[in-house]
Amino acid sequence: MPAAILLTAATALGAVMWSSGAGDAPIIPVKLVQSYPHDPSSFVQGLIVHNGQLMEGTGHYGESRLRTVDLETGRPIVDRALNGNEFGEGICVWDNTILQLTWKAGYIILWDAKTMKRTGYVRLSDIDRRLKQGWGITHDGTHLIISDGSADLRFVDPKTFRMVRRLRIRDGSRSVSNLNELEFVNGQVFANIWYKDLIAQIDPKTGRVKGWLDLRPLRPAAVRGQREAVLNGIAYDKQKKRLFVTGKNWPLLHEIRF
Repeated sequence: MPAAILLTAATALGAVMWSSGAGDAPIIPVKLVQSYPHDPSSFVQGLIVHNGQLMEGTGHYGESRLRTVDLETGRPIVDRALNGNEFGEGICVWDNTILQLTWKAGYIILWDAKTMKRTGYVRLSDIDRRLKQGWGITHDGTHLIISDGSADLRFVDPKTFRMVRRLRIRDGSRSVSNLNELEFVNGQVFANIWYKDLIAQIDPKTGRVKGWLDLRPLRPAAVRGQREAVLNGIAYDKQKKRLFVTGKNWPLLHEIRF
């Protein structure tokens, strides 16, 4: 169901009031380009576009999946179940390998991007002994970038899986914690913030938040008031220059501009 709206100045002003203070990044209004159906049972933890195909990783023990999804219908095309003791988190693709984080299991699951069959795993402790949980993952073309729910992002060599650097994320003088699902978009790291319908635009060199995309008006009515149904899922289609967002158990996936 196509739509095109520009968030009102009043909405943006209200958001700026939330983020007031010296040095705080500005709130950026967005346009809704189009909405697509999305499986409301999908507890979205990772979202990407790979070779023009939408892919999704989901969470919950006994329910976690890795899927390719038909954009127009929201239905899975290929659907792989994780083991019952694995809580799926963020996903990305590097060199024809899908990397899917697990929340507390302590490793990254590796899948063949063509066959979507499991090929192995990487221990989080081998990356950084202090890395206990997996939340979000993306890459900048050179390094994997991993979040663990803290205010730090880890940049990781994708060949050796050794950490290259750790970057603290700040908005002005404040550290920004609960960094969740990640996507690399036009030279910036986009990050969901757990329990906020806002996306941080992060400078990957300095860790500074350059702006906040306000998605609060796009939260579907069906999940308003549901605490766990947070915004989570950012996918950038480089070929067609389209940006998609959705949330945990959201019945809609949105294409947006800003």
